[in-house]
Amino acid sequence: MEFKAVTMVIPEDCNLILGQAHFIKTVEDLHEIFVGISAQVKFGIAFCEASGPCLIRLSGNDAPLQEVATANAQALGAGHCFVILLKEAYPINFLNAIKQCAEVCTIYCATANPTQVIVAVTEQGNGILGVVDGFAPRGVESPADVQQRQAFLRRVGYKL
Repeated sequence: MEFKAVTMVIPEDCNLILGQAHFIKTVEDLHEIFVGISAQVKFGIAFCEASGPCLIRLSGNDAPLQEVATANAQALGAGHCFVILLKEAYPINFLNAIKQCAEVCTIYCATANPTQVIVAVTEQGNGILGVVDGFAPRGVESPADVQQRQAFLRRVGYKL
């Protein structure tokens, strides 16, 4: 067995949602979640089938995001993982619905940060062990940092 760190490609102004599911129906159900929540979200989904023809199944409403999601899924090569890239919306708007999707087993991360995925490679295939999301902390927030955080959340409309 060996381990590798796979760097995800996240286009500018996009977010990544990485997870694992268990059935070919996943790609269509995830698509329905996105269009059901937001008419303006742009997204691409790639799902790595883990049995049968073992194809990467695709969906979305933005061809360039589908292409990058597919490239990320190919780089991971991990059975039953899904890669979603989205723009013009934030993952927070979709995560609870994704978690409620019957096929979804795990969400590893939802981020716009630089992301590396730790993958185990065995004779059978690849599996995701975890993610490195962004960077290590550089300190502890000060009272001024608290005010900046609170102002940001209000500016983007997540707090009153």
